Amino acid sequence: MADIIQYNNDFENIIAFIEHSKARAIKAVNAEMIEMYWQIGKYISEKAANNGWGKSVVQDFSNFLKQTYPSASGFSSQNIWRMKQFYETYKDNEKLSPLVREIT
Repeated sequence: MADIIQYNNDFENIIAFIEHSKARAIKAVNAEMIEMYWQIGKYISEKAANNGWGKSVVQDFSNFLKQTYPSASGFSSQNIWRMKQFYETYKDNEKLSPLVREIT
């Protein structure tokens, strides 16, 4: 027990390194997910504008995804429409657009 007390401060420093790395990893994952939402929203927005994609096509895609990629979650038709809205809300703001995609 005395040895543990002797190294307690060092051990806490190492735990701080671990926690810092975990926080950075979570931030990186979140940034990548937001970029994915942006890209999906952009794709759906463009298809809606140019090819007449509507809610039924998005619902079909959501169902297709559930069947062919069951480990993917969060892709209900409502969430996919939110991705489209997210893109459309911020796409024309040159200063805000890159910042929005860095939200953690």
